[in-house]
Amino acid sequence: MQELSCFKAYDIRGQLGTQLNEDVAYRIGRAFGEHLQPKQVVVGGDARATSEALKLAVANGLMDAGVDVLDIGLAGTEEIYFATSHLHVDGGIEVTASHNPIDYNGMKLVREHSKPISGDTGLNDIKLLAEQQPWLNQPISRKGSLRQVDVLSDYVAHLLTYIKPVNLKPMKLVVNSGNGAAGHVVDEIERQFAALNVPVEFIKVHHQPDPTFPNGIPNPLLPENRADTAQAVRAHNAHMGIAWDGDFDRCFLFDENGEFIEGYYIVGLLAEAFLQHQPGAKIIFDPRVYWNTVEMIENNGGVPVMSKTGHAFIKERMRAEDAVYGGEMSAHHYFRDFAYCDSGMIPWLLVAELMCVKNQSLSSMVADRITRFPSSGEVNSKLTDPKSAIERVRAAYAPQASKIDETDGIGMEFDGPDGKWRFNLRSSNTEPVVRLNVESAGDQALVALRLEELLTLLRQ
Repeated sequence: MQELSCFKAYDIRGQLGTQLNEDVAYRIGRAFGEHLQPKQVVVGGDARATSEALKLAVANGLMDAGVDVLDIGLAGTEEIYFATSHLHVDGGIEVTASHNPIDYNGMKLVREHSKPISGDTGLNDIKLLAEQQPWLNQPISRKGSLRQVDVLSDYVAHLLTYIKPVNLKPMKLVVNSGNGAAGHVVDEIERQFAALNVPVEFIKVHHQPDPTFPNGIPNPLLPENRADTAQAVRAHNAHMGIAWDGDFDRCFLFDENGEFIEGYYIVGLLAEAFLQHQPGAKIIFDPRVYWNTVEMIENNGGVPVMSKTGHAFIKERMRAEDAVYGGEMSAHHYFRDFAYCDSGMIPWLLVAELMCVKNQSLSSMVADRITRFPSSGEVNSKLTDPKSAIERVRAAYAPQASKIDETDGIGMEFDGPDGKWRFNLRSSNTEPVVRLNVESAGDQALVALRLEELLTLLRQ
């Protein structure tokens, strides 16, 4: 029995040829069908060269398990989330490797109501079935069907329900679709805006799908991938820049000066945007950096709720709390009315509306927040023994900590003579890396000092 190393904690991701190919994709589709026994499943794929063939292999596996397959074509992950709930089907599979290198591909899986399938909620069972292939030498009792469906206009119409389009004033927005996966959605938003006489002009960068990734890996978290968006914002005097990753479930925002805005500060803005419409609502946040988020939620009459990092944990907590919105500093934003799923399209719509309603630029909306709660951004360290490194930090800092939190990794707060600061340190679920975040109450120099201290201790 061949072990399938492409199965990760939350999704499927592997190097093409060695870890993932059409045979493995067929087995994943077949195992999904055998395990969940769905009647109908929706499939889609990103703009990578291998996504179409892998998607059809998955569809064949599903059909051989008796499942009727609905193919929505070139799509981002959130279009699968939307289609699964909107079409009332029993599951969805998006073929994507998101921001991984060009020689990778993968899949994200959901069940009915777009609920995530990860390790302990079915992914391990699907892995085992795909490895064992109990269907070999068994006759196919019913072959499912395959048909194309189009949900694009319904999906975009749903996106526009998060704002009041009438609130949007004349704006110029730079939109960088990476290597084109998000382009068709931008075009449909543009079409529906025009029908509603919404005065927004889109400056389109890297708009057409191109599987050769001529503009680099679609990952705007990497500083080297930000220049094209930033330059276009400045060249066109745009009000904001928006860039997406490869399956556009995350969006990254640039202010009118082309400056990249850390995802952390966008969480606070989106909390404010929701609380303007729904005072008293619960907002979920992750424990890496949160002082700014909590203050923004409380200042706007909301209820802050902390959750462990990771989409499966946040979605589960949002359902339990009936939270209207959840945000992670990594630019994942989750919405109750979007089946509690993450979207890279809803955030920029909300921020654009907030800019118009407040009559403020994006830079002026975040400048005060960044000054009040400066942060280091996430700093990763590749270590041979992450566990002992984390214990070293715990032993050194715990005696002075005013508060210790273990929701996710270790978080410690300090209120010493040199100022108020905190850090969070956690191990990656998928690689031998520890992730460190430091923030302070109004002291950028203190953030830099503590970051250097902590990294020296970690990397000994």
